[in-house]
Amino acid sequence: MGKIIISGIQQIGVGVPNVKEAFTWYRKKFGMDIPVFDDPGTAADMLPYTGGVPQERHAILAINMQGGGGFEIWQYTSRTPEAPKFDVQIGDLGFFAAKMKARDVFAAYDFFKDNDVEVLGNLSEAPDGSMHFYVKDAYANVFEIVQGDVFFTKTDAATAGPNGFVVGVSNIEKSYEFYSRILGYDRVVYDKTDHFEDLKVLLGGEKKFRRVLLKHSEERKGPFSHMFGPTQVELVHVLDRKPKKIYENRFWGDLGFIHVCFDVIGMKELRKQCALLGHPFTTGSGDSFDMGEAAGEFAYIEDPDGALIEFVETHKVPIAKKLNWYLNLKKRDPEKPLPNWMIKALALNRVKD
Repeated sequence: MGKIIISGIQQIGVGVPNVKEAFTWYRKKFGMDIPVFDDPGTAADMLPYTGGVPQERHAILAINMQGGGGFEIWQYTSRTPEAPKFDVQIGDLGFFAAKMKARDVFAAYDFFKDNDVEVLGNLSEAPDGSMHFYVKDAYANVFEIVQGDVFFTKTDAATAGPNGFVVGVSNIEKSYEFYSRILGYDRVVYDKTDHFEDLKVLLGGEKKFRRVLLKHSEERKGPFSHMFGPTQVELVHVLDRKPKKIYENRFWGDLGFIHVCFDVIGMKELRKQCALLGHPFTTGSGDSFDMGEAAGEFAYIEDPDGALIEFVETHKVPIAKKLNWYLNLKKRDPEKPLPNWMIKALALNRVKD
């Protein structure tokens, strides 16, 4: 079997009712101010998750030059996106929150309090002793602000991009096997069962939980690995109620966190590995997709509870659209990070007021 490289979290997909409005909100509040692509079109390869028919959509991939992953901001244009039919609680199955890293978590807390962002409670101590807090965006999605230690550049934004996520699971052991063996999250930072004070600001957070924070022991490689940086996954299992599936009876692309996308190299080998581990690809683009300004190959698998993980092997990316500068990644050493100056050139695409 050939080599598989997972470079990091490329982006977290978030379904919204208005893509342009959402991009403005994420740009101003989270510093996600560089659109890598802005692409209206048809989701033709996601039929298992879009009612069996192609759906019209508009997607913007936005990044933050301080590093971390991006947001794929995603709106249906052929139908009205649906919200969950129940109030989503911590521990419900699927992606509950995106983790956003900050250089100074205390300063980030003050920024959000002063800039009309809904902050949930106060700064509190996580099970590993670090300080963190939660906020909601304009669409009631939850974001956990955590202290970061690796950044790509420095900007005025209160946070960098996402460096992980919180996912509700029904069986910690099965989920650990999935996230460790397929995605490399093999280091357990903590594994604790309790009633947690820091969760009580969240809906359903007064229940008893088992929480496991995972990181990867091996440094990530690949063209954008320096930009993405190290990442983490928090598995959350609620013990004294029956959790619901966040996307039950809804489409991928409906409101909320629709997927987590990993930047990879070696898609054919990854297909074989996922099948051997009991999580076969469920859909994808085949050889290549074209998002107008970016191109590559994508595929999806499901975690043990059905949460969607996307893999993207990037072939072409716009570095400076104003200069018509597009980078062909198929001609480069797959393990070698791109020069920092080249990635920093993405700032030429920054959107400002």
